[in-house]
Amino acid sequence: MTTFESRCDTSGLTRRQLLSAAAFTAAVPAAGVARAAGAVLPVAGSLPDELNRALAKGQPLVVMVSLKGCPFCEVARSNYLAPMLREGQIEVVQVDMRTSLPLTDFQGKALTHEDMVRQWKISIAPTVLFFGKGGVEAADRLVGGYLPDFYGAYLDARLAQARQRVARG
Repeated sequence: MTTFESRCDTSGLTRRQLLSAAAFTAAVPAAGVARAAGAVLPVAGSLPDELNRALAKGQPLVVMVSLKGCPFCEVARSNYLAPMLREGQIEVVQVDMRTSLPLTDFQGKALTHEDMVRQWKISIAPTVLFFGKGGVEAADRLVGGYLPDFYGAYLDARLAQARQRVARG
């Protein structure tokens, strides 16, 4: 996989990251992906409930771990995940790094978004996870932003892998 330091980590943004984000954002419309600036995803509240809704539709639960102000998160959300959600292609929720929003984990334990991010050992935003039955990850994580020509392909490949695992039970 070819990547270009296209991620936001919890230590902040570098000049290179901001320039890369600008290039990534500018290249996305040329790649034929519809832009929906400022798109939002449903905020995760109860992972068991959200997983059950996804599984009832034969889908994995997609979870985007995001960081406020992360330009790569905005690109992933606005150009890929939100349009797929609107079109009914995926079930997705967002977990926010560095926030104390309440969340129920897959075992029914009450915690915060920030606690969940720590438990998942995530330090790079965006990170997209794919969960199947029992809250088990059903595909490899999609970590950071990739070259815009390939991000959609990487996302599609992981979704296909997760859907296969969900279908097999």
